[in-house]
Amino acid sequence: MRAMAKSSPKNRSRGKSKKNQRKSPEKQGFRARFWRVFWRLGLVGLVVLAGWTVYLDAVVTSKFEGRRWEIPSRVYARPLELYDGAAVTTVGLGNELSQLGYTPVRSAREPGTYSRNGRTFEIYTRAFRFSDGEEPARRLRFSISGDRVQQFRVTAGPDSPVVRLEPIQIGGIYPAHKEDRILIKLSDAPDYFVPALLATEDRDFYEHWGIAPLSIARAMWANLRAGHVVQGGSTLTQQLVKNLYLSREQTLVRKGNEAIMAMLLELHYDKPEILQTYLNEVYLGQAGSRSINGFGLASQFYFGESFSHLDLHEVALLVAIIKGPSYYDPRRHPQRALARRNLVLDLLAQTGKVPADKIAEAKQRGLDVVNKPSYSNARYPAYLDLVRRHLAREYKDEDLKSAGLRIFTTLNPEIQRITEQSVRKTLDRLDGGGKDKTLESAAVVTSRDSGEVLALVGGREPKFAGFNRAVDARRPIGSLIKPFIYLTALSHPDKYTLITPVKDEPFTLVFDDGRRWSPENYEHESHGLVPLHRALAKSYNLATVRVGLDVGVDEVIDNLHKLGLDSPVQSYPSMLLGAINLSPVEVASMYQGLATSGFNTPLRTIREVMTADGRILSRYGLEVDQVVDPAAVHLVQYAMQEVMREGTGRSAYRYLPSDLGLAGKTGTTNDGRDSWFAGFSGDLVTVAWVGRDDNGPTSLTGATGALPVWANIMSRIPQYGFSPVVPSDVKYEWVDGKQQALTSESCDNARFVPFIVGSEPKDTVNCSGDLTRQVRSWFEGLFQ
Repeated sequence: MRAMAKSSPKNRSRGKSKKNQRKSPEKQGFRARFWRVFWRLGLVGLVVLAGWTVYLDAVVTSKFEGRRWEIPSRVYARPLELYDGAAVTTVGLGNELSQLGYTPVRSAREPGTYSRNGRTFEIYTRAFRFSDGEEPARRLRFSISGDRVQQFRVTAGPDSPVVRLEPIQIGGIYPAHKEDRILIKLSDAPDYFVPALLATEDRDFYEHWGIAPLSIARAMWANLRAGHVVQGGSTLTQQLVKNLYLSREQTLVRKGNEAIMAMLLELHYDKPEILQTYLNEVYLGQAGSRSINGFGLASQFYFGESFSHLDLHEVALLVAIIKGPSYYDPRRHPQRALARRNLVLDLLAQTGKVPADKIAEAKQRGLDVVNKPSYSNARYPAYLDLVRRHLAREYKDEDLKSAGLRIFTTLNPEIQRITEQSVRKTLDRLDGGGKDKTLESAAVVTSRDSGEVLALVGGREPKFAGFNRAVDARRPIGSLIKPFIYLTALSHPDKYTLITPVKDEPFTLVFDDGRRWSPENYEHESHGLVPLHRALAKSYNLATVRVGLDVGVDEVIDNLHKLGLDSPVQSYPSMLLGAINLSPVEVASMYQGLATSGFNTPLRTIREVMTADGRILSRYGLEVDQVVDPAAVHLVQYAMQEVMREGTGRSAYRYLPSDLGLAGKTGTTNDGRDSWFAGFSGDLVTVAWVGRDDNGPTSLTGATGALPVWANIMSRIPQYGFSPVVPSDVKYEWVDGKQQALTSESCDNARFVPFIVGSEPKDTVNCSGDLTRQVRSWFEGLFQ
């Protein structure tokens, strides 16, 4: 019985109960220790989280409140002006419209489109804000005949006799982080943009506090129904936080930081400020090494339009790109982009904020993306190099890289294109088409009247941002110095006129240290006594050096400096044969003075500089100063025209019309190491150089190397011939082949020659050559 009692269930239960009672203090101790550790760890975690939140809060507020985007400066070409009589070619206009991203259509009915029927154009221009105000969008109609605009009229928009196309952006001056943007305000947003953005990216933007669990759930459901990702769960605030503060790595820690910082951002700032910041920060594409950030730049990059002028279908495409700028790139993947854009329109339609007919119309539109982005990293690196050097006179480099300046230059894109092609084409021919392309070239084209640099090429590969020969290649200029020597001589009309005979005969100079210098003509021949104008036209070295030594080397140098040369020049007799090293830009600056009748006209690459919000910082107008006698310059211009008609530059008329008035001068250095040509028409001053970077010899002269480059350029640009105004103290007289004054212009070999008043022949001869009155003694003394 006792054994049975021991094993009864009741007794077993009691025994178990007693055992549990004995263990419960141990369990209770473990649980107590566990919870103590748990709460302590939790408290530590809360302290750490609180501290981390305080830190993140400081990061959010300091960067958001003190944020200053580094906005690159934008550099623009000159705007093309259209009016009756404007010099424009059909090819040139087509190239400019292409670079601006205008779309060819059957009928131009929207800004950024154009149509062409033969030589008749219809262009619907885009609006653009210039320094003098907004240039509105207009529809134009005109024809081009003889490389001139005719029958110009405005058919839509405010009427105007002159209409400017928006300028081509030719590059920028960028910060180191390689981001690019155009700052915009929320008020700049076009119709339906904000509804489209929020319908696609964050429907509850105005209700949530930075994170939206319901939006995440809704996005997950929409993605499950579609079978692929069509919506994201992150709010706009979270996207902004990710772009502003965080990396793109997908980790729980980053997502946690993103959520906390999004809530902190919402705590400190109102919704419009957050949204405006998002519009300027969001990543929307890539252009080379530069990222396209913000809708302001994206609208230019994809549509060539300012953000505020976008239509509904363009708005929807920009919103569509947010999800994946590379995946939905409308240029590389147009079908994907179109499908995504239409999805955005469908989501917008669900909000009921846009009429159904507008949605349907927008879905029928194409992508309308410009073929070439109006944004460019650097289309013309050599030209931009010169622009930056000119800007450095007044602006700090950090301001140029970060202040968002708008720099309007003088570059003419069509003349630049022609210059680049002419350099490459001519060098290829001179090299004989071989693989060993050792020849290099540089060229500068300026406006004769204003000194504006219209085009600049630094080498045969113009897109290569390397050595800029137009600015940095300082080479001996050879005979390009001669017009300045004769200018100095003709500034003394009591001693020198164009018909003054000069000796082209050998001589030797002996210096104090015993060294001897014997200059020679290029062809190693002398020509005896020749009139001064022929010595220049034929580029006789011996005659030129004699004249230069007579007037004085220092006076020649003084005139060079008066006409714009800043570099020092050593006063050696060899300088009279061009033994001074100058760059093509420096040569162009000096020849500008000859082309403008003795005015020092500094070369300009910049018209004006504006801030991002449209304030004018600097305006670079025409500044000229009469520095040498215009009468003497006129006589030199006459001789330089003779260079082109009868002298070393006459081969230019193989390329150019024979009735086009030109003035110019060849230059060649020893062994053909440097081939130069500088000259001007009524509109342009152009300088070309051809040579080798290693300073090796060539078989070229100025006439066979640089002149073909020069003539190739000039032959393709519409322009007027050079027809100088005769100064009041200059008069023309008829002279014969012996440089005698004539009684009749009908005499054989008659030449109409200018003289500074008082230096002309006092008496004349008849056609038989018999001297009249007292002129015989004058000529006998003149030719002694």
